Amino acid sequence: MFRKTRGYNISKDTDCERKEPMKYGESTFDILYLLFAIVSGCVMLKKGRNHTERMMGLATLILGCGDAFHLVPRVLNYFLNADITSALGIGKLITSVTMTVFYVLMLYIWIGYYENKKNRALEITIWSFAAIRFLLCLFPQNGWLQNSSDMTWGIIRNIPFVILGAVICALYFRDRRKTHRFRFVWLYILLSFAFYIPVAVGAGEVPILGMLMLPKTICYIFLIAVFLGAVLKDDEKKTETDLTV
Repeated sequence: MFRKTRGYNISKDTDCERKEPMKYGESTFDILYLLFAIVSGCVMLKKGRNHTERMMGLATLILGCGDAFHLVPRVLNYFLNADITSALGIGKLITSVTMTVFYVLMLYIWIGYYENKKNRALEITIWSFAAIRFLLCLFPQNGWLQNSSDMTWGIIRNIPFVILGAVICALYFRDRRKTHRFRFVWLYILLSFAFYIPVAVGAGEVPILGMLMLPKTICYIFLIAVFLGAVLKDDEKKTETDLTV
């Protein structure tokens, strides 16, 4: 009996020790990402010379602030001995909404940056899938307050979101050769969904899938860096051209 108890304690202590690096590593990464996203969004809103560049800032700020509602409770959950189940669930709800808004804004960034004409049918399609996504997120079966990870509703509410993302990805893929700076945006979108879908659908059954959120977030960091470069570096080039003239 004594040996079993002792063995159990050693195993438990070992598990805690293994979680320590992950706790601090993930928390540090999440905080740095949120700071980068929110600060970058504010900078782009201030420095943007036109509607499209300011929309890049707005999209980035919405993405960062929305993710904060999900990531901050995750960080606190590591360090607080309190039940924050509801905060985690509501944070996931808010993030689901803001991610959808982010991809809707990606449509208008595509229109403005590539100087494409507005397509009424395309806009209606994007807004329709976004609206369906919003409505599905409101259903009580999602169990946000209980921080539920129901696989069925994880699939249902993400179907319109994945279709929306696929359309946006296809648009950026089509025009990838028009500008050097935005040539990989389609890839960042594609990879972010590839990492997100297994988490949204199966993390409740297979918790280890949650680790895919790390590469998904890295894709967003690359995407934000593209926006930031378009606003700041292109601005520097324009200033040099103006001085030369």
